[in-house]
Amino acid sequence: MPSEPGVDTCWSLIQRAATGDAGARSTFGRNYLPLVRAFLAARWRGGPLANDVDDAVQDVFLECFRAGGPLGRADQGTGDFRGFLYGVVRNVALRLEGRGRERAVRTGDVELEELVDPALGVSRLFDRSWAQSLMKEAAELMAQRATDDGARLRVELLRLRFGADLPVRDIAARWGTDPDAVHRAYARARDEFRLCLRQVVAFHSVRSEAELDDECRRLLAMLA
Repeated sequence: MPSEPGVDTCWSLIQRAATGDAGARSTFGRNYLPLVRAFLAARWRGGPLANDVDDAVQDVFLECFRAGGPLGRADQGTGDFRGFLYGVVRNVALRLEGRGRERAVRTGDVELEELVDPALGVSRLFDRSWAQSLMKEAAELMAQRATDDGARLRVELLRLRFGADLPVRDIAARWGTDPDAVHRAYARARDEFRLCLRQVVAFHSVRSEAELDDECRRLLAMLA
């Protein structure tokens, strides 16, 4: 379930989580654990730390919630939340990778000497994981708002178009529906999804109204 953008912001959520609010900490974990896990799994895929992802995810949230931890020092004025969270996850990852290198030196295991290829662009990797997380949340929000058959059909239309990579004409044929009608429904579905995405971005990025559309376009382009 996505959080409720517009009712709260990620920064006010952080403030409550930092003071020990159990509900805020639960929401923080529910919102960001999938993103953190996806990033670390991609960063370490096929490497010696691939089996340590779950422990590393736990370390990230222990780091966030510990007394005097990063949540208590978070400052909305220093930048967007994406950058803040990336810094926390990156520091935990580097700490674990450093331990891996120390083990490699002790054991002489050459396969452990190079844990991360700088050419992978880990910041861009996190950006992509971030974009995927926000897109998923926007899709969940759209599904939540689908209270009639037409709206639910548009949710399914987007799932088939992007999740199953089916062209609109193939979807129309599968449904036995006029392709022009499906194209019109597809256009409406995209508009509804954009509204949901704007709301999600407003929650997580807390940008000005003028910047929201640019950020949404950037996220969409990142996943193209």
